[in-house]
Formats: sequence, structure tokens, C-alpha cells
Amino acid sequence: MNSSWLSRTSFTGAAAAFAVVLMAAPASAHVTVSAPDAARGGSAVLTFRVPNESATNSATVELMVQISGLTAADTQAMPGWKAVANKDAARNITAITWTADPGGGIGPGQFEQFSVLANGLPDTGTLTMPAVQTYADGQVVKWDQETTAGVSEPEYPAPSLTLGAKQSGGANHHGDIRAATSEDESARDTTARWLGVIGVALGVVGVIAGVGALTARRRG
Repeated sequence: MNSSWLSRTSFTGAAAAFAVVLMAAPASAHVTVSAPDAARGGSAVLTFRVPNESATNSATVELMVQISGLTAADTQAMPGWKAVANKDAARNITAITWTADPGGGIGPGQFEQFSVLANGLPDTGTLTMPAVQTYADGQVVKWDQETTAGVSEPEYPAPSLTLGAKQSGGANHHGDIRAATSEDESARDTTARWLGVIGVALGVVGVIAGVGALTARRRG
């Protein structure tokens, strides 16, 4: 058998195997955000997914996310973590920081999800929220690179969220709930008034019938 043919065959096989390994290798995980029902000017639960990518098997002990334009935000209670919201002079939210309790954090091969009930989302098509991930060994990773359509994803993309169209008839979901409640109360008031009118009418009919019966007995 020709030795040059063997060499070419071996090289081709090795290249194919290497390609398979590359295809099978998992993509690098990033800090991401999701909120399927988020709309411009509305309210939504923003969920940040944070993986541990430490090369030294160090725990993630802090996450800071810049969220500009929110009028208010409530963080979900998480055992082992404390959350602090920073505000500007107008009392609008500018950033939220989660800090792990001593000895805690996101361990190697793990991830955590941090949820925020955000009120008053900005009236914009895309909401970008740069994040800073801090590890116990002092490593700091900034997820702040902009993602551009048609261009390869950057190494450290900032968490980004596409907001739906602004809802008509209300600025947010809470407004819709209040409107529905008002409509229900109005309907109940109308029904109560009609029942009151019917009750009065029946009472008058009863009185007239009683007077007629009494008169008939006296004549008899």
C-alpha cells in the first residue's frame, strides 16, 4: 500500500475528528436576560441567568447590572444573596447589585437566576443592560460589549432585551389591572342600583295588594 496514500488518509481522518470535536464543544455561556412579556413603557419580570466561567474554579460572589430608565424595581428574595438598588436624583433605578453571603455564591459548573419585577420600562425597541460579574478570587468580568446585527457576537456581550410594542390603553400591566377592576366595580354598582329599583317596585305592589285585601274584608 502506498505510504503517501496512508499519510493523506491519516491527515484527513485527523482533520475530520478535530472538526467533530470543535462542533461538539459547547458554546461559551454568557450572562443573559429574558422577559417574554416585556413591552415598551410596561412592567415585566426580568430574569438574568448567570453561569460560572471561572478558570480557577472560583465562585461568583457578586453581580451588578446597569438598568437605566426604570421607575421602580422589586428584586426576588434569594436565600444566600442580598440585593441593593441604586437610584438617581429623580429616584429612578440606575443599577442593581446582588452580593453573596460569606462563603456562598455560584460554584463551578453551576448557574443562578436573578429576577427583578421592573416597572416603567423605557419606550425603546431594545434595552441593553451591561453587567459586571465578580469572582471570589478577585477576577472581574465586564459583560458590556454591544451586539450588532450581521456581525459575529463579541466575546463579552451585554445582556440585551427586545421590548414589544407599547400597549394601548395603559402604560403598564398594573394599569390594565386597575382599569379592569374599575370596570368590574362599575358593573356591580349598576346591578345594585337596578336591584334596588326592582325591590322598591315590588314593595309598592305589595303595599297596594295589602290595602286592597283589607278594604275587601271590611266591605264583606
